[in-house]
Amino acid sequence: MATTDLPQGRNGHDRGARTTSGTGTGAAPTRTTNRAVVAVKNVFVAESSTFYTILGVTLFLVVFGVVMVLSSSSVEQYAATHDFFGAASRQGLYAVLGVPLMLIVSRVPARLWRKWAMRLLGAALALQLLVYTPLGIDVQGNRNWIGIGSFTAQPSEVVKLGLVLGIGAIMYVKRDKLDDWKEVFIPVGIASLLSLGLVILGGDQGTAMIMLILVLGALYVGGARAKHLLVGVVAMAVLLPFVTMASASRQVRISAWLSGCTDSNQYADLCWQPVHGMWALASGGVFGVGLGNSKAKWSWLPEADNDYIFAIIGEELGLIGAVVVLALFVVLAVSMIKVIRQSKDPFVKTVTGGILAWIIGQALVNIAVVLGLLPVLGVPLPLISAGGSALIMTLVAIGVVLSFARDLPGKNGPTGRDPLDGPTGRSTLNGTLR
Repeated sequence: MATTDLPQGRNGHDRGARTTSGTGTGAAPTRTTNRAVVAVKNVFVAESSTFYTILGVTLFLVVFGVVMVLSSSSVEQYAATHDFFGAASRQGLYAVLGVPLMLIVSRVPARLWRKWAMRLLGAALALQLLVYTPLGIDVQGNRNWIGIGSFTAQPSEVVKLGLVLGIGAIMYVKRDKLDDWKEVFIPVGIASLLSLGLVILGGDQGTAMIMLILVLGALYVGGARAKHLLVGVVAMAVLLPFVTMASASRQVRISAWLSGCTDSNQYADLCWQPVHGMWALASGGVFGVGLGNSKAKWSWLPEADNDYIFAIIGEELGLIGAVVVLALFVVLAVSMIKVIRQSKDPFVKTVTGGILAWIIGQALVNIAVVLGLLPVLGVPLPLISAGGSALIMTLVAIGVVLSFARDLPGKNGPTGRDPLDGPTGRSTLNGTLR
């Protein structure tokens, strides 16, 4: 009597075994049947709760962002183009492009991201180099954009994703050599310095700061030794003042911030934006003045739909609205931490840690600027501020995390493997590793 090689049940009989007449005639058909059952089961299996939490918070923030861009930009858009909906319609279009792209990216398995990580980083750096060709354009003193006709893009947003994937691939390869700082910090240092250098060369220190936070977050979560990270942080702290003071415009902005904008001569220049941003927040009170009723957006607050959109949120929706936005970013952070804690793949941990540091770190920097805790850096609020490159690439990065969340342990069974997998993760059906 022949049976399949499925695991034995408690009563000693084969589970799901099918008896056939003859010798060994039933094994092959039963294997095929069980393999088909497992394949169908995996198609219809529910995603993890973490997956849906990340997806739900992201979609809410994107929709909320389009609404706030409409509210904060409508007056200036009408003054410039006689179209209230110009900026909001563009932001909506970016969202319509970015959300499906995020969902497509979420279907890519981790092994493919790991395989193509360094190639993607190389392509991103090549794209950043276009900034220094005739295609490059200056935006408020920063040469960090490219323009082709009416189309403009910020390649540094692509570099962020390429860099975090590259660091993840390096940490995966070096996972058994983390005690040797040369094995880790030389390749990571080369990738980071190339990326940061090309961005700083264009004068965009705000984006460079976010990339630096990304690198430190990825290394910390990826398992780099704390003592090695401490040396790197000290070295960067020593170099930061020199990099900052290399630009005259950055010097005067930081000087005005350090003085608390107490010099009346700077009110109409360097302090105009931070002072009016603070006034907008203060006028909102607890409940806000109501959606669409902001006074600061009537050409009083520069970049009201971009860098200072949090000030408009605080004015129109009050302290409650501002706290809700903060809470949503906290939920997003906690969900990504769950992905890190539940995964055993060093690549997944490192990349998720880097993306977490990128998105949450950028949100905190943006809010700190609006609150006057940092000088003006020109960093948008992720998923909410107007801007196509930032929104689409942030959605793609979240799509990468969603692709990791699909395979969290416990999704298919107690250990995260299919129920038909053996104790070592080796399938009893086909004898190959999953």
